[in-house]
Amino acid sequence: MRSTILIGVGLALALSACNKKAEGQTVAIVNGEEITAAELNSELTGANTPVGADKNAMRSRVLQAMIDRRLLAQQAKTDGVDKTPEFLNRQRKLTEDLLISMLATRQIDTAQLPSDEEIQKFEASRPQMFANREQWNLEQLRFQMPTDPAVRAKLDQSKTLDDIAAVLTGAGITFVRQKNRLDTAIIPPNLFGQLATAAGTEPFIIPVGNLGVASVVVSREAAPITGEQAKSVAVATMRREQAAKLMQNRLKTIRQSAKIEYKQGFAPPTK
Repeated sequence: MRSTILIGVGLALALSACNKKAEGQTVAIVNGEEITAAELNSELTGANTPVGADKNAMRSRVLQAMIDRRLLAQQAKTDGVDKTPEFLNRQRKLTEDLLISMLATRQIDTAQLPSDEEIQKFEASRPQMFANREQWNLEQLRFQMPTDPAVRAKLDQSKTLDDIAAVLTGAGITFVRQKNRLDTAIIPPNLFGQLATAAGTEPFIIPVGNLGVASVVVSREAAPITGEQAKSVAVATMRREQAAKLMQNRLKTIRQSAKIEYKQGFAPPTK
């Protein structure tokens, strides 16, 4: 009797899937899976739509891309990809990242807007982002960061990019020359003073993972942000930083009440 009921339920579900129609809030059905107007609108919002583009044509292209993605995802499931440990681990990380991002967005949306006085103080504290913002044209060397302390010391003592190139060549370290452009707005405030002093005179080296990037400023272009534009940038930056601080404080609180157990040898060192 039970098997008969299960078979009946299975048939009902199969028939339900077959009877689905692309109507109302459903804009397409792909092998029984619906694509809704909300999903399509979300994709359109994130799409880089050219100014003056045909909206209907753009909507059609985006929808077809969604259908292609859905078909490939269905095939991946048919092939059992969604059951592999690698998929499950990456899916968990993506889900966690999305949840954290949305939690941070909620913190930003509910945070109190800064006052005009606070905004003015913020702009004054970060001139490289606003009134004194510049674009720096750089000459650079990119290389594997040496582990030998003696070689690192020689790099620190170098006065030009050619000096750095000579040290690297002597140590058997290959490097790549390149040109780049740096917006001073992205330089952390605690680092800007040091770089601004060295800019145009001596190279500065910034580690990026296992790589080192040695740069020298060859020219500067003023690119100040003032007025309402500055205010908008300041508010957005202040709210992001405020949200980050709130998230850190919240993490500290929930860590204190969380139950975390470690396998032997994996626990962090006690303070």
